[in-house]
Amino acid sequence: MKSLGDILADQHISCTKKDIDALSVREIVIDSRKVSANSVFVAIKGLGLDGHDFIEQAIENGCAAVVVDQVWLAENKMETDVPVIGVPDSRVALGGMASRFYESPANEMTLIGITGTNGKTTTTYILENIILQAGGNPGVIGTINYRFDGKELPAPHTTPEPVSLQKTLRAMADSGVTHVVMEVSSHALSQRRLEGVLFDIAVFTNLTRDHLDYHTDMESYFAAKMRLFTESLKDSGHAVVLQDEAADGKNGIWSQRLIDELRRVNLKINSSKTLHVMTCGTSKRADMWAEVRRSDVNGLCGTVYAQGKQVEFDSHLVGEFNVQNILGAVGASLCLGVNEEDIGKGISGVASVPGRMEKVRVAAGHDCVERVAVFVDYAHSPDALENVLSTLHGLKHKRIIVVFGCGGDRDQGKRFLMGEIAGRLADLAVVTADNSRSEEPTDIMAEICRGLEAGGKTKSRIVGGRIEQQGGYVAVVDRSEAINVALNSAAENDIVLVSGKGHENYQITNTGSIFFDDRQEVRRCLENMRLENLPR
Repeated sequence: MKSLGDILADQHISCTKKDIDALSVREIVIDSRKVSANSVFVAIKGLGLDGHDFIEQAIENGCAAVVVDQVWLAENKMETDVPVIGVPDSRVALGGMASRFYESPANEMTLIGITGTNGKTTTTYILENIILQAGGNPGVIGTINYRFDGKELPAPHTTPEPVSLQKTLRAMADSGVTHVVMEVSSHALSQRRLEGVLFDIAVFTNLTRDHLDYHTDMESYFAAKMRLFTESLKDSGHAVVLQDEAADGKNGIWSQRLIDELRRVNLKINSSKTLHVMTCGTSKRADMWAEVRRSDVNGLCGTVYAQGKQVEFDSHLVGEFNVQNILGAVGASLCLGVNEEDIGKGISGVASVPGRMEKVRVAAGHDCVERVAVFVDYAHSPDALENVLSTLHGLKHKRIIVVFGCGGDRDQGKRFLMGEIAGRLADLAVVTADNSRSEEPTDIMAEICRGLEAGGKTKSRIVGGRIEQQGGYVAVVDRSEAINVALNSAAENDIVLVSGKGHENYQITNTGSIFFDDRQEVRRCLENMRLENLPR
């Protein structure tokens, strides 16, 4: 156990009692229901609930002390024998307290943070394999899971809450992890979950429309992402920024704004920062750029040129948007001092990334999957869906059939946009449910269908389990049935994309969460398909 005084040593505090140095703390909690003896309860104001409303419950449950916002403490006089400690911002204090409680594990490892709307997960997989190839012992904290030392832990959040984060980092450090590769979400940055953590390298992949239900607008979304570089990157750290030269201004502008801001910070009078900024892209104007020689259903092949070095890569990852992910991983690797040969071998060693343009395969004896290529992808934002569909257009195919939906209780504006994109870029579309949460799936789907019609699709019928009309779309609430309709509608040499959930194995409805895995459903449908019934 740690002394509460030690845990709060870095905080500016006001306290109702002065004997906190004598208090021993066994754990830090933010949920009053999880309070036990020798725990300190930190009251955090969240979006829906305010931890300050549950202080009495935490005290009743036996907490040793309570940490609160100073403003709350000034306005609420409490009669209690339990020390109540005020701090300027309890959310900010929580990260620092957790770091000291777990003895600053981040300082014992090299940390690489990756942020952006799309590409974070794939970049972590590539970088993880490069570090392994170079002889390091990587740990990964990300959307799919938290993994290190042969263990895989479930990921309740892309970037954990401060106590969970520090506990995980401590476990990694104790197990001999040398490098931590972390997906850093905009929610985590906005909610100050990274207090007490400084990164050696930060990678910016891109910024496109997503999470506007939380951030309200793109400016706020960008401001949250930028915090990784301006607040959570070491003064002499490395910033790797992906530039999208092909963007029409709506997306590429954000990376350039970040580059300009980082250079401005470096030039500030009396600034202690000497950030190293590396720009990456497909243009020779970037500090590091890629030349692609082959892009097909089997993957990518090409060369990355950077700082007088050349990295040859032969990747199993499909789609030229993955060139950006490769560039981000190569940039971070060069900042780590990894040699070109190990980088190339690390890239080629990544066979696939769960739920990211993952080609679904079935058992031997079922060759439908070879005659109809089926991909499952996590794309759940307009830009991500457009990238995936555009990539599929570059592969040999007869038609592209897409199954997708949009989440409930989230950014409603992207529903029409994603429908319009699918209307333009897919030949057939099946609109279905995707984590409808408290909303009615049919209401969400209706907004998507308006976009499909704006993109050129017409409403069709399902006849004999197949979409009747070429260039049509159908709406099927049940996601399992929707996948079955799409596969039954496919002919030889068609490509089917099941988009939106990727690696996720659940559906969230207004009655709760149920098990559902797109990949499992696709396999089941393919294994039940009779080859002689497959249209040609």
